[in-house]
Amino acid sequence: MSLNNKPVKHKHFVSFVFLLLFISISKLAFADYGIAYGYAPKYKKGFSHFDYVNPDAPKGGRLDLNGSMTFDRLNPYLLKGVGADGVDGLVFETLMEQSLDEPYSFYGLLADDIIIAEDGLSVTYHINQKARFSDGTPVTVEDVKFSFDTLMTNKYVHPAYKIVLGSVQEAVILDKENICFNFSKNNAKLPMLLSSYLSILPKHWVGEQKFEDTATKIPVGSGPYILDSYDTGKQLKFRRNPDYWAKDLGIRKGMYNFDQVVYKYFRDSTIALEALKAGEYDFRHEYNSKMWARDYTGRIFKNKQIIKANIPHHNSVGIQGFVFNTRKDIFKDKRVREALIYAFDFEWANRMLFYNQYKRNNSYFSNTELAARGPISKRERELLEPFKDILDPRVFGNAWEPPKTTPPSSLRQNLRKALKLLKAAGWEYRDRALRNKQGKTFKFDLLLAQKAFERIAASYARNLKKLGITMNYRTVDYALYKRRVETKKFDMIVTSYSESQVPGNELIGRWHSKMADLDGPANYPSIKNKAVDSLLEQLSKTTDWDKIVALTRALDRVLLSEFYLVPHWYISTHRIAYWDKFEFPKTLPKYFSAEGWMLSTWWFKPEYRTSK
Repeated sequence: MSLNNKPVKHKHFVSFVFLLLFISISKLAFADYGIAYGYAPKYKKGFSHFDYVNPDAPKGGRLDLNGSMTFDRLNPYLLKGVGADGVDGLVFETLMEQSLDEPYSFYGLLADDIIIAEDGLSVTYHINQKARFSDGTPVTVEDVKFSFDTLMTNKYVHPAYKIVLGSVQEAVILDKENICFNFSKNNAKLPMLLSSYLSILPKHWVGEQKFEDTATKIPVGSGPYILDSYDTGKQLKFRRNPDYWAKDLGIRKGMYNFDQVVYKYFRDSTIALEALKAGEYDFRHEYNSKMWARDYTGRIFKNKQIIKANIPHHNSVGIQGFVFNTRKDIFKDKRVREALIYAFDFEWANRMLFYNQYKRNNSYFSNTELAARGPISKRERELLEPFKDILDPRVFGNAWEPPKTTPPSSLRQNLRKALKLLKAAGWEYRDRALRNKQGKTFKFDLLLAQKAFERIAASYARNLKKLGITMNYRTVDYALYKRRVETKKFDMIVTSYSESQVPGNELIGRWHSKMADLDGPANYPSIKNKAVDSLLEQLSKTTDWDKIVALTRALDRVLLSEFYLVPHWYISTHRIAYWDKFEFPKTLPKYFSAEGWMLSTWWFKPEYRTSK
């Protein structure tokens, strides 16, 4: 977990020919050079390169990066274990990939043509006949079908693929160059999701093995890099493929300029930062506000050997918070959950712990126009009226705002409101603790993955203690944490729900009722709400931007009114630090992950272009 919302994480992309413009929900327009969602695409057929790259960027050098704590498998698609960094994106590619300066546009990569049926019930891809895997074998329609069938049917694969692509009934090979995907229902976003979410695996790489037995098998993909070697949980080494099939395409001009990419793993964030200072790796995206304010100091920062920068972005940052597991009896009552929100003092935390670097999350779609705001609109009301009997009446008023402690409000006032809510829910303070009618004390555990979060947990626990509530918190090994979270065996966790610029199918896995009791999907609070289900299903069917805005704002109002989490904070910049050995394009993309942007578009200064 991070101390702020991680932005939507792009896969280090770029793309090739064709953009299909969806004009409206009732009528689709087709072109042979790409896909866009609800607006006119920026790049025209035959474009030479993206605006946010340097097409003449020089190649060379070894880039060292900090890995994500640990890994124990190389196959990124399996449910069990922790996947290695870089494999999905550097080694494996998708049919199309997303540009980073448009909200939701895709350009062809492994597929170089697309046809979407007029009834919206199928999409056909023409596979680029130049596409090759790193071992020289061509990418075929058989590989595409194998990839789809495996990711959708193998019980050892992470269920996220079945969730996002669940409306795709089958993949049908039409001939040696074309493959068709049939949908069970018209889902406007499925062509985008198939294009960008379905990674293509070589059928011969798996061979006669069971797919689940490839966890530690060196992957073979079509991407710009090859995995050279690895030391489980410690290091990964990739090398740029000199024979990469797409290196001369317009979508790859100026991209992936490092000869080698090495991920080094440090289980502790403090040790990882010291490793950066010691020159063990080159680039760091910092999520911890205290470390950013206090630990990025000293001679190497003062003399600009390491550059410290805040880079603005326009990503949808979603929401982060302390998430209640409503499967637990203690959190089933909505009044209890609302009361615990009153006990979190964001203003104090931002001032004393975060050095005033953050804004408060007040929406599941923070930093976007999709967030609910002010009085409910006529269109939002129409969407929610059918569920009036099950919704909190406050949904139909002004958009919910989290409690504040700035004058004239105060923590004392907020705690008094919390006690009233708790009393209404059957909890009263007596014998130095909050107890229910049976005398049971109010006690629960907060499970953490990062020790850095303990300082926030400590301040929250102190406030809860004033209500007579005991919150125990502990940090566990990341692999154990991941297993506990995916099997929903926790009381409370910290979760960051990052959003795409145009939300759709991916939200079903997070908040739809049918995902509440499954292992794997991110419906951690166990949300079971008919209004939420209906809004999610409608979102998956429309490309009308005005309707998307109304649906997400209505959805936002419902989710906020049910108090599934204690909202945290977000930041609209990337805090990065890097050794002064890089150059990068002058034009920034709008929607990007910090590391993905650096890895795909930066290059070394001349003196650093020889490999270490």
